[in-house]
Amino acid sequence: MAGTDAFGTQLLRDSNGSGTFVEIANVSDLSGPSRQREAIEVTAHDSPDKYREFIKGLKDGGEVSATINFRPGETTHLALDADFEEDDLRAYQIVALPGDADELTCQFNALITDLGDSYPIDDKMSREVTFKISGKPTFTATG
Repeated sequence: MAGTDAFGTQLLRDSNGSGTFVEIANVSDLSGPSRQREAIEVTAHDSPDKYREFIKGLKDGGEVSATINFRPGETTHLALDADFEEDDLRAYQIVALPGDADELTCQFNALITDLGDSYPIDDKMSREVTFKISGKPTFTATG
């Protein structure tokens, strides 16, 4: 198979810090986590063939971004406002292919760094959310 349709992917938030995850409603686009790793240069005068040399440095869990079909009264959308205002990290999950044998869950702790709403005259209301991951995201085959 050349690819898999991402339709049905879920974004969930730990609603009360106890590991009870609730799906955030009306997510239309989701991307991430966009993990990165530093490359530390260790080139020296005796590096072979005048090529730069590197070793592995610190890793960054990256970011997750979501576009939501915004509904101002939706409780899961209001919860994101509260998450933005709080000082503590919160746990979130992305579940790809829910209910499928290939289901994959990514769990991460994050803070919201960007939360913006849009009210266009000729289109739907939307909300853009960026989650900055703190620490290592975990990927678990859950299907």
